[in-house]
Amino acid sequence: MKKILHFDKTAINAMENRYRANFINSVTGYKSANLIGTISSDGIENLAVFSSVTHLGSNPSLIGFITRPTTVPRHTYKNIHQTKEFTVNHIHTDIIKNAHQTAARYDEHISEFDAVGLDANYIDSCKAPFVAQAHIKIACKFVNEYAIKENGTVLIVGAINEVFLPESALENDGWINLEATKGVTINGLDSYSKPQLLDRLSYAKPDHPITSIRNK
Repeated sequence: MKKILHFDKTAINAMENRYRANFINSVTGYKSANLIGTISSDGIENLAVFSSVTHLGSNPSLIGFITRPTTVPRHTYKNIHQTKEFTVNHIHTDIIKNAHQTAARYDEHISEFDAVGLDANYIDSCKAPFVAQAHIKIACKFVNEYAIKENGTVLIVGAINEVFLPESALENDGWINLEATKGVTINGLDSYSKPQLLDRLSYAKPDHPITSIRNK
């Protein structure tokens, strides 16, 4: 049997800062990998990688993501407050390094699009820039924010206004096949993985056996 490691709160708190950050960021499992695009009121485009974008509800269609404490300048947070709009762009296998580089602390007058070699794309009436190279793009409107008092982070809530994706990725029942778009996932702070579809399962009901619906 493999040796099982045990870390209590004391052991976790005693970890070196970077070690603890890697440990806690990866212990919860794989997360979504997205680039959030914004623009300031002065017209400066901003792009940043986020692994906290998550589904909040489908009716109304809401998503959320976590921003770090605003004790230092947070360009994404500032821009969303100025324009009330942002885009969510899926990271895929072809743009991993470009996407990861957006985590660097660029001056607010420098566009991460230009700095990392990705192209800004404006679609319809959305004020915020999309990533041209992204296969799945979501236009969002700022709805609300909630302070997480325990650590100073902020939950940003956005309403989905528009979604753009390849026709080949959309199944008849509305499910989106992310494997078809070469989408990736994030584990921890610096690890990118390519998910593999194992199965799709039937809706869970009491006293009903679970069956595969992958090929339906």
